Amino acid sequence: MEILGIDVGGTGIKGAIVNIKTGELVSKKYRIPTPEGAKPDDVADVIAKIVAHFKWKGEVGCGFPAIINHGQVLTATNIHDSWKQVHADELFSKRTGLEFHIVNDADAAGLAAMTFGAGKDKKGTVIMITIGTGIGSGMFYDGVLIPNIELGTAPFRKNLNFEQYAADSVRKRENLSYKKWGKRFNEFLNFVKFLASPDLIILGGGASKKIDKFKDELTVDVPVVPSQFENEAGIVGAAIAASRKL
Repeated sequence: MEILGIDVGGTGIKGAIVNIKTGELVSKKYRIPTPEGAKPDDVADVIAKIVAHFKWKGEVGCGFPAIINHGQVLTATNIHDSWKQVHADELFSKRTGLEFHIVNDADAAGLAAMTFGAGKDKKGTVIMITIGTGIGSGMFYDGVLIPNIELGTAPFRKNLNFEQYAADSVRKRENLSYKKWGKRFNEFLNFVKFLASPDLIILGGGASKKIDKFKDELTVDVPVVPSQFENEAGIVGAAIAASRKL
């Protein structure tokens, strides 16, 4: 079975057709830069262009950078504030004429890792951390998703949350070395351990590809491994979410 998966990110929106039995992409990825401001109608235009590019006529899974409840966007940390309370599934469906299943982007990445990657067959508590414009998180217990666990937005210091302190975008903006940034990210992982006592932490997102540059700074007493999917995890997981009607 094949499903179109789309991953909405802070800098780009990308999609591909996914074989959900194997987790493999059966098409090349197609990426369009995220429109400036990332307002609902502008993002919907990009979604429609991606659907048209693949000439897709079936269901679509979409990973989205917000807390999602039955297709409705509840938060807007790294997207335009006007997304709050918007039913993204209905907006994208009206624009394309197709059925959409919307899931938090880190939950989508986690679904890919738990189904086909580093989390496959893992028991206990597994937490997926995506490192990019922000810090996303997905939690699983015995392989079952506990949705919308946004640990990156937890307060760190006064007027500062963890993703404002330790996201990969902060490393780039402040021109931090991977060593200095890795120490910051390790503080976040220690917070995750304190809060959830995970048996395994899986890293995804763009920075996970560079784990060799900061792994020596990760002293948290929990196994930490890369996703194995890198930038394809959100696409694959979104397709899985659609197949499971999440």
